[in-house]
Amino acid sequence: MDIILEATAQLLERDGLDGFTTNAVAERAGVSIGALYRYFPNKRVLMHALAERESVLHAAEMQRLLRENGAGLAPDRALVRAFIGAFQGRARARQIAMKVWFETTPAEILAGRFEAFTQTLSQTHTPLEPITAFVLTRAMHGAMRSAVLEAVDFLHDQTFEDELVSLSRAYLAQVRARSEGQPKT
Repeated sequence: MDIILEATAQLLERDGLDGFTTNAVAERAGVSIGALYRYFPNKRVLMHALAERESVLHAAEMQRLLRENGAGLAPDRALVRAFIGAFQGRARARQIAMKVWFETTPAEILAGRFEAFTQTLSQTHTPLEPITAFVLTRAMHGAMRSAVLEAVDFLHDQTFEDELVSLSRAYLAQVRARSEGQPKT
């Protein structure tokens, strides 16, 4: 099954959706079309399986980057950098796969993915109230997700990272000011 998913990723990276057929995947993987359909009855199931695999690989890469490169960085910056850094290589295939994953993954599973960000922020700030955590994680995730799905040319620019960190810190500063009784702006 892994060889079929790898062949799918290679085809998507090389040809995008235009070159993505089950016959092309089977040929690339060196398996019969029947063997492919035994595991993946249609293209949608195949794409979802690839998206799941890429999501797991992305999460693992984020954890690796956080461990290796997070030293000396503020936790929020380390997390943003790790998220973006995990999209190095195979950007086209990952973009397509992640689009499918976002479209087909239940909301409760997506919500669980925000926990790492919330936990990281809680290390450097007071624990976040549920509504604050929701708004902040969805705002950050929305900007990062859009950058990936829209294949923007600045995804790996330092300025993009800085803007995301500024967004997070400015929002948290406003929340902190409100909790200290300062007037709403």
